[in-house]
Amino acid sequence: MSAVPAPALRVLFLCTGNSARSQMAEALLNAKGKGRFEAASAGSQPAARVNPYAIETLRDRGIPWAGHPPRSVDGLERQPWDLVITVCDRAKQACPIFPGHPVQVHWGMPDPAEVEGDEAAKRAAFREAFMLLNARIDWLLGLSPDQLREL
Repeated sequence: MSAVPAPALRVLFLCTGNSARSQMAEALLNAKGKGRFEAASAGSQPAARVNPYAIETLRDRGIPWAGHPPRSVDGLERQPWDLVITVCDRAKQACPIFPGHPVQVHWGMPDPAEVEGDEAAKRAAFREAFMLLNARIDWLLGLSPDQLREL
């Protein structure tokens, strides 16, 4: 008799606009954590569209982005989450209360969408954000189920 696999841990990435960092984090975790994690993302004040540099950065690194437009956290706070990760300070401050008391973690980082300058500077900011998110997600994927519960 084979063991029944554990259900995927549901992870919600939150930022302000849901146009860059949280979208990249969602795509990364869904690509790398298939079966173990089910990621979604939202924003406290959703932007009008996903930043094209976020999509370009993911595609350049072979991470599929099926994507969804930026969406609000409204309504998602009523869904069951195992882990809620804020990726910006403003989202951390505006983070709603979630039922079931999911683990809440803050991965604060600069917003690459706020970088001004030429195309090269903007692309570099998104590459840096991607690399930071990638490292943090690799760390998350390296945790055992017991360690995840202790976060």
